[in-house]
Amino acid sequence: MKKIDFIDWGLIDYATAWQAQKDYAEKMLADKAIHGALKSLPHAVFFCEHPAVYTLGKSGKPAHLLHQPDEVQFFQTDRGGDITCHSPGQVVMYPVLDLSCFFTDLHKYLRTLEQVVIDTLSDYSVQAERYPNYTGVWLDAQKENARKICAMGVKCSRWVVWHGLALNANNDLRYFDHLIPCAIKDKGVTSLALELQKPVDLQALKSTLQKYFLLHFQGN
Repeated sequence: MKKIDFIDWGLIDYATAWQAQKDYAEKMLADKAIHGALKSLPHAVFFCEHPAVYTLGKSGKPAHLLHQPDEVQFFQTDRGGDITCHSPGQVVMYPVLDLSCFFTDLHKYLRTLEQVVIDTLSDYSVQAERYPNYTGVWLDAQKENARKICAMGVKCSRWVVWHGLALNANNDLRYFDHLIPCAIKDKGVTSLALELQKPVDLQALKSTLQKYFLLHFQGN
């Protein structure tokens, strides 16, 4: 069985978390270079929350940030995807994995991450789904009131992946008013707390995400 460590960083600034992921990924890549396969390190999944920050994917358009409030940081990153927002109360999940140990298919990896979130939300009686041609997890994707609840973007080098997903839970959605989320102009965003009309226990939510992550990745 593949060993996967789950680590909770708590509230951590974006730059520190980004560097820590890259450092761990580089250790994985070095391990593979020496041994021909991952030998010395476990796979890792880092949970955290970030102070308010906008992040732009490597192929994203800066113009999709309409306004940057003074208290919100901004980073151009090396992940895929366009622009999104992180803030306290959002559950961010950064898997750092060697996909060579699971499956060498980045499309399948993203779809599997989406399924982890869809299954997690189902435990909260929230029916989520994919939106055709867009990465992430949505509610009422085929309706006029389609709204995104989870954004995703990853970086892959020699099948080692980092970055990951951001699931809106208790976070302040007003930060999304200043951007075109994921470059989609005519769709909204939502959170688990908004859908349930009450705050959610973030530790319980992380535990549920961990349960389904293991379900979908340990068996591959």
